Amino acid sequence: MQRVRPSDPAWPKPAEWARLREAVGGNLLEPRALFAACETAPAGMACVDVEKSVLNPFYVGDQPGGTTASGWLDAWRAAPSAYAVKARHAADVAAAVSFARDKRLRLVVKGGGHSYQGTSNAADSLLVWTRAMNEVTLHDAFVPRGCERKAAPVSAVTAGAGAMWVDLYHAVTTVAGRYVQGGGCLSVGTAGLVQSGGFGSYSKGFGTAAASLLEAEVVTADGRVRTVNACRDPDLFWALRGGGGGSWGVVTKQTLRTFDLPTYFGGAYGTIKARSEAAYRRLIARFLEHYSSHLFNPHWGEQVHFNSDNTMTISMGCQGLDDAGIRAAWQPFFAWVRAAMQDFDVCEELGTYVGSARHWWDVMGNPSMIPDWRPGTPAYHGWWRGDWSELGIFLHGYDSLWLPASLLRPGRRAALTETLFAASRHKELQLHFNKGLAGGTSEAIAATRETATNPQVLDAFVLVIIADGEAPAYPGMPDRAVDKGAARQDADSIAAAAAELRKLVPEAGSYVSESNYFNPRWQADYWGENYSRLREVKARYDPTGLFFGHNGVGSENWSRDGFTRLR
Repeated sequence: MQRVRPSDPAWPKPAEWARLREAVGGNLLEPRALFAACETAPAGMACVDVEKSVLNPFYVGDQPGGTTASGWLDAWRAAPSAYAVKARHAADVAAAVSFARDKRLRLVVKGGGHSYQGTSNAADSLLVWTRAMNEVTLHDAFVPRGCERKAAPVSAVTAGAGAMWVDLYHAVTTVAGRYVQGGGCLSVGTAGLVQSGGFGSYSKGFGTAAASLLEAEVVTADGRVRTVNACRDPDLFWALRGGGGGSWGVVTKQTLRTFDLPTYFGGAYGTIKARSEAAYRRLIARFLEHYSSHLFNPHWGEQVHFNSDNTMTISMGCQGLDDAGIRAAWQPFFAWVRAAMQDFDVCEELGTYVGSARHWWDVMGNPSMIPDWRPGTPAYHGWWRGDWSELGIFLHGYDSLWLPASLLRPGRRAALTETLFAASRHKELQLHFNKGLAGGTSEAIAATRETATNPQVLDAFVLVIIADGEAPAYPGMPDRAVDKGAARQDADSIAAAAAELRKLVPEAGSYVSESNYFNPRWQADYWGENYSRLREVKARYDPTGLFFGHNGVGSENWSRDGFTRLR
């Protein structure tokens, strides 16, 4: 099977596109590249305006041709679809899906546009764009359809596929005083994150976002609008909970369980530089010991970075502890560092903080957040200042590995210390403790066990991410050329660091949304023992492979661009 392109004789005729436009209420668009205006007038105001605007993730998400990342070296570059349906409801999505199926078109699904793997865009495709489907509804007592006699009512929130996590946190936490497990980046779309598993700062306490999914409305390859849950199409429901975004259908809305809100959120911060490699080894070892004793529990998540310049950066977050509890968790480690100042320099003050959980995502007056400055946007729309470096990033390389909690045992910590040190000689290591569930609550682990995510996450205490890139390099940007030689050297350093970790954990799993585009064993690394079952679900609901994404379930049957069926 060969999908058709605009240059092919079988490409739909103008009259056929006109019928689709009528079927979707006129909402058929012809997207432009973000920097299309710069191609004809690089010094014009339209070009200058877009150069400023791409530093706002909400602006980029509001463009049908926009993607939050600008590309990946030797992998993909941002490219607009030939046409896009700006879907308003499930009927629009069904019309687009049926049209793509019948006309043999490459289909792309985009909500937030945050895919590092480039699955939010493809040239010569038809885009189903769910951005406008962003309604949010709270429920005091939700029971999935068909489960009335099998499930007790729970507090929940229903979100359209185009809603972002900032929308849910505002409605659920700021307004209603409850908590929903979502992502850390506020402009990420809710639907894509849930389908890929989904980690937030407090995953050890509440599980993955996928584990909170109670029900989803999804348009499958046959054009049917289905409501799926544990009682209706349970196999498809399971696949939607961590089986990868865009592989199963177009999710149009989803309902997630909400939780009691902790009184406080907080964290710890600081940067320490060792004066020698021997001192750096001791620093890594001492932190691992401290983590095992004081932080390996449901309260703590987020990150510690180990860098090649012998620095350690702390950016940890926690839930459910007051100021005294947070200070007590870190006092022994901070005291150890301060008692050894002959070996260490404190480059950024070591400290802790605490705040009201209900006001955690308030934008106004929050120096850690940047508001969406555009007129007419919701006052609560903003993003974390720390995420700014990722806006429009052109990736050189990326990899991630789950490390099992068994490495924290006293007899194995020395090997872990040496491995982290050796890997850090090549590239910065980002240890994301909230993206491994070991040490979490039994409820969080049990709920995540019922999802399609690789079971390795249940036994992992951390996800190590090794990645880097450069400033935005969207096609058409004036005066922006990628130094491919330097970028490949950076990619080689990332690969070398990951190789050191794989010496210790040869078959480490990898998180699908934050992983290596070129991973040759992605099926096992992303889904482990769940992959064979996912293939069965794929064959049942999408036998022709209409829904394609790079390294998505069933994508091995297709060429890398998704246009040619190989088997």
